[in-house]
Amino acid sequence: MADLGSRIRQYRESRGLNQEALAKLLGVSRPTLSLIETGERKVSADEIKRLGDIFNISVDAFFDERKDQHFVITEAGAEYKKAQSEIRIDIPLKNIAKFKEVFLYVLNKVGAKPNVGETVLYKLLYFIDFDYYEQYEEQLIGASYKKNKFGPTPLEFRKVAETMIEAGELRKLPDKFFNYPQTKYLPLRRPDLSRLSGREVDVIDRVLNKLSDMTAAQISEYSHNDVPWLSTEEDRVILYETVFYRTPAYATRSYDAGVS
Repeated sequence: MADLGSRIRQYRESRGLNQEALAKLLGVSRPTLSLIETGERKVSADEIKRLGDIFNISVDAFFDERKDQHFVITEAGAEYKKAQSEIRIDIPLKNIAKFKEVFLYVLNKVGAKPNVGETVLYKLLYFIDFDYYEQYEEQLIGASYKKNKFGPTPLEFRKVAETMIEAGELRKLPDKFFNYPQTKYLPLRRPDLSRLSGREVDVIDRVLNKLSDMTAAQISEYSHNDVPWLSTEEDRVILYETVFYRTPAYATRSYDAGVS
């Protein structure tokens, strides 16, 4: 039990959370979490599942350290070994398939706009993922977004884009916007809409309608005022659960009336 508590503490610290913040997300008191981390209090199955959701990891990673050594994108057949101090990324095959279709949908809708380069795409994907999670308490893509000075960055993006380029689904183009270099992506096929539900498309469209005309600087600044970004330490993964503490300007649902 002490080993389990120690791993929970390690995951908490790697995400830049103090005990009070994690306790609130888990729904226990800070003293209770302290007992869990020292192995003096057992962790229920429901709490383990909740912790997996909070840290965006599989439940078995808490019990088998080998599960935390690398990430694999099964579809691409690519494996990346990581150092112990790096953030673990676990990408299920179904999420990669969804990532591709959402990416292609976004590119087909707004990719031709001169302002929509890689930086803007990062933020659009972030708001699509976090808005959907806030509204439905389910993941759409479920990518891992790291906080940096330019705003949320999807850690899986480069690897997914590479596999799509290799598969002939995408082309990477150098470009400029107001004399600033930017990377643009050209979709080489239409998205498979059978992989996206009506409510997923609705959330994506709302984000694109609201944000896709912003420049990289504008959308980065906008993301910097969102509670999930504000509540995360630099270079840490932004926890999806923090979306429920958004201010009204960013919230996508009414918490008095329930899910809209």
